[in-house]
Amino acid sequence: MDEKLWEKAVDFHGHECPGLAIGYKACEAVKQKLKIDFSEDEGLVCVTENDACGVDAIQVILGCSFGKGNLIYREVGKQAYSFFNRSTGESIRAVLKPVQQEMDREERQEYLLNAPIDDLFEFKTPDFNLPEKARIFTTIICESCGEGASENKIRLMEGEKVCLDCFEQYSRKL
Repeated sequence: MDEKLWEKAVDFHGHECPGLAIGYKACEAVKQKLKIDFSEDEGLVCVTENDACGVDAIQVILGCSFGKGNLIYREVGKQAYSFFNRSTGESIRAVLKPVQQEMDREERQEYLLNAPIDDLFEFKTPDFNLPEKARIFTTIICESCGEGASENKIRLMEGEKVCLDCFEQYSRKL
């Protein structure tokens, strides 16, 4: 285990915890299996299937972030991360394996940090394609609230351009 990288993740996240350890080990897996390190731009893309502590490790260790457009949230609630290397086309999905034994918080964190990655994760091929690179959109002023929103998030409502906050969804679904 790289103590320096772990401490960097802890400093960024604010405390040690098993969730952060999961993200730390996912980073270790990507480095070993895809042979890629910190992403200065969008060379490495992570699609996280959760919004838990481990995502902080991925941001600080691998350089994947929402702002750069190479960290994408897929809201399904799984301890799973898909990584795509744009330059080689390689990809991998790391899915945390369930642990059968009872452990307290500290024991779980130690187990996660010290176990081999193949004991922790099941490695698969992502079942979705590499997301396109981040795009810059024109800002449109909402004709209801006056706030600017990205043009791809604007809707038409009664002939006016409105943001998602002002848009009144219509549905007759039961």
